[in-house]
Amino acid sequence: MADLNIYELFRKMEEDDIILSFKGDITQDLLASVYQIMEARLESEKEEPKRKKKFYHILVECLQNVYHHMVDLKEEHGPDAMESTAIFMIGYGPENSYRIVTGNFISVEYVDGLKTKLERINKLSPEELREEYLQQLSTTELSEKGGAGLGLIDMARKSGQKLEYSFYPVSASHSFFSLGVTVH
Repeated sequence: MADLNIYELFRKMEEDDIILSFKGDITQDLLASVYQIMEARLESEKEEPKRKKKFYHILVECLQNVYHHMVDLKEEHGPDAMESTAIFMIGYGPENSYRIVTGNFISVEYVDGLKTKLERINKLSPEELREEYLQQLSTTELSEKGGAGLGLIDMARKSGQKLEYSFYPVSASHSFFSLGVTVH
């Protein structure tokens, strides 16, 4: 860690209204701790129950997506490969909102399909999102990772906002996927 200036990092996090940030290996134990921390934080801020429930639901969806879809680059490319860690940040957004941002490595074979799905979700109206959710719920079987493909739809439905996303190519076989959700 050459020339570590932790104050600059602190200042930047304060400037960006970051409540909690983590970079590393995502485990179920870590997620349970994060849920507890954020639940306590929302309680201390006297957040209204409906808004707290919406935020908590979206937070769980976001972090479970990262947990279930992380790729282990070291497993595929050896010990010198970039770490297969993920990142997430929770902070305050504009107009008294919360922001949840996640990032993780994914195989490039999933980029086009995921991008198409996100574009489609962002074009749907609230009623269309509800219909899509119900249709997916009734016709989709669980994937090998345990999901039914409902998480992204549910995040868009619950937040009432467009999902923000980007893909950064990091190698011929992997991209870094980031997802941002605003919760009012």
